[in-house]
Amino acid sequence: MESKNTVSSSAFILIAAAGCLLLGFTLGRNTGEITPLSIEGASELFGLSFTQAEKDSMLGSLENQRNRYEALREVKLDNSVAPALVFNPLPSGFQPDQIQKQLDWGLATEISLPAEESDIAYMPVHELAVLIKSKKISSERLTKIYLDRIKTYSDTLQCLITLVEDSALEKAKAMDAELATGKYRGPLHGIPYGIKDLLAVKGTKTTWGAMPYKDQEIDMTATVVNKLNDAGGVLVGKFTLGALAMGDVWYGGVTKNPWNLEQGASGSSAGSASAVSAGLVPFAIGTETLGSIVSPSTRNGVTGLRPTYGRVSKNGAMALSWSMDKIGPISRSALDDGIVLSIINGEDAMDASTIKSAFNFSSKTNVKKLKVGYFNAYFEGNGSGSKNNQDVLDLLRNQGFELHPVELKTSVNPRAIQIMLSVEAAAAFDELTRNGWDDQLVAQHKNAWPNSFRSARFIPAVEYVQAARQRTILIEEMHEIMKDYDVIVTPSFGGAQLQITNLTGHPALCLPNGFSESGSPTSITLLANLFEEEKLVMLGDLIQKNSDWQAKRPPMFDK
Repeated sequence: MESKNTVSSSAFILIAAAGCLLLGFTLGRNTGEITPLSIEGASELFGLSFTQAEKDSMLGSLENQRNRYEALREVKLDNSVAPALVFNPLPSGFQPDQIQKQLDWGLATEISLPAEESDIAYMPVHELAVLIKSKKISSERLTKIYLDRIKTYSDTLQCLITLVEDSALEKAKAMDAELATGKYRGPLHGIPYGIKDLLAVKGTKTTWGAMPYKDQEIDMTATVVNKLNDAGGVLVGKFTLGALAMGDVWYGGVTKNPWNLEQGASGSSAGSASAVSAGLVPFAIGTETLGSIVSPSTRNGVTGLRPTYGRVSKNGAMALSWSMDKIGPISRSALDDGIVLSIINGEDAMDASTIKSAFNFSSKTNVKKLKVGYFNAYFEGNGSGSKNNQDVLDLLRNQGFELHPVELKTSVNPRAIQIMLSVEAAAAFDELTRNGWDDQLVAQHKNAWPNSFRSARFIPAVEYVQAARQRTILIEEMHEIMKDYDVIVTPSFGGAQLQITNLTGHPALCLPNGFSESGSPTSITLLANLFEEEKLVMLGDLIQKNSDWQAKRPPMFDK
C-alpha cells in the first residue's frame, strides 16, 4: 500500500547529490572522473559493498546521474518553493473536526487598570483585551508602553532585529478610531505583538538571523502576520532567531535570557521568548521544528504552544524542514496562546500542507471531564526539575483528576528518523552550501548548520525513504498511545517524547512550573491528540489559575 506520508522531491535530488562528493567531483562543477575506486569509497560510507563487476556496471548510470544533478543546479530555487509531495500526519482513518463553533473565552467583564506601566506591560492578552474593549486604555498608549520597553531593554537582551515603530503607532491609532465608532474586531483588537524574524513582512528586512541574509527583503507578508493584522493586532517588532532556526546565536550576537543575562535564551525562537519574558510584548510568534518553541519557552519562563502540524500556514515563513516546521504563539498564559491560535489557525491555499480543522474552545466546557495520563517513567528519580514536575501532578490530583500512567514505547527509533530533518534542511539551503556562503554563519562548530548541511549530502535517497516509511509506523503507534487520553502530561525533555511528537505532528503546550535550585525557570509539557489544542488550553488554564508560576517576572526587567 502506498504511504500517504510521502517524501519530498527536493530531498530525493539532494540525497542523490550526496554521492557526488564521494564520486570524485566538487559541489560546484563536474571536475573528476567517476571510477570504481570512488564508488568503493562512497559505498563504505553508506554501509554497502559491491563487487568489481557491479562497480564497473554502475559507471555509465552514475555519470548520467551526475549530469542530471548539474542540470538541476542550473535552476535557482527560492526557499519559498516547497516540494511537490507533501507530508501528511494523519493516521489511517483519522479526520479532524471541521465544524467551527462560536468561541467563548470566558473573559472578565471588568479589569482594573494598574497604575504602573510595568504592571500593564506584564498583563496577559486576555486581560489587556478587556481593558482595550472597555476603553480603559487605548491601543496607542499600550503600544507606546511596549515600544518604550523595547527601546530600553532590547539591546541588553539582543533580542530585536527590526522595530516597526511608525507603522505600529499608525495601526494602533486606527484601532482606537475603529473602536470609537463601535467596531471591535475581537480579543486581539489593538494588542501589540512581535514575530520571529523568519516571517516575511513586506517593506521590512527578513534576515533569518543569518549573516548571508541580513539585508534580505521579501516582497510579501506571511499569512500568519496578515491574519493577526486583520484581527486587530499591532505588529511592533521582528525578534531574533538563532541563525537559520537553530539556537540563540545570530549575526548580531547571542539573545539573552532575562532571568540570567549570562545565559542565552535558547532557541531558535529566542527573541520571541526573551521579549515576552521581559515584558516587551504580550505575545510573539515562534516556530518549532524540533524544540524551538518548547526550549526557549522553558529557558525564559513563558508559555508556548506548538500546534498540530498542518494547522497553521507556513506561507511566508523560512523553510527549514517542509515536513516538520510548525508556527505557534509564545505568551504569558495558556489562554492567551489559545486566543492567538484561534486567529492564525486555518487552511491556506498558499500552503499545501495545511489541513482544514476547527478550533473549538469554550470556557463552559467542564475541564474536569478530561481524561489525563502521564508518562510515569519520566517522573521517576530525583533529577533536576523532578520536584517541580511532581508538583504539577500533585496539583492535578488535588483538583480531582485521576492520573493514568502511560508508557511511551515505539518499535522504531525516532533519532534515526531525524535524518529527514537533516536532509530537508540541507535541501532548503543547498545554494548556501554549494556557493560557500555557509562560511559567513557565526556558528561553525561541529553541530552547527554548515557541517550539518554538508554531512547531510552523504545520506542516500534510499535511507531517506526508509526513514519516511518508519515515520508512518511512528505516526500510527503514537496515535494508538494518545487516542485513549485527552491530555498526557510529560516533563518537557523527558525521554524521546519531544523528538517523537515533532515527527508525528502532535500539539504541545509548554508552561512554567517553577524554578531550579540555580534560579532558572523550569517547565512541564502537555500533549494532546492531533488537532485537539483546545484541551491543552483548557488544562493549561486550570493549572495556571491554581498556581502562580507563570506570574513570576524577571527582576531585572520588572520596572
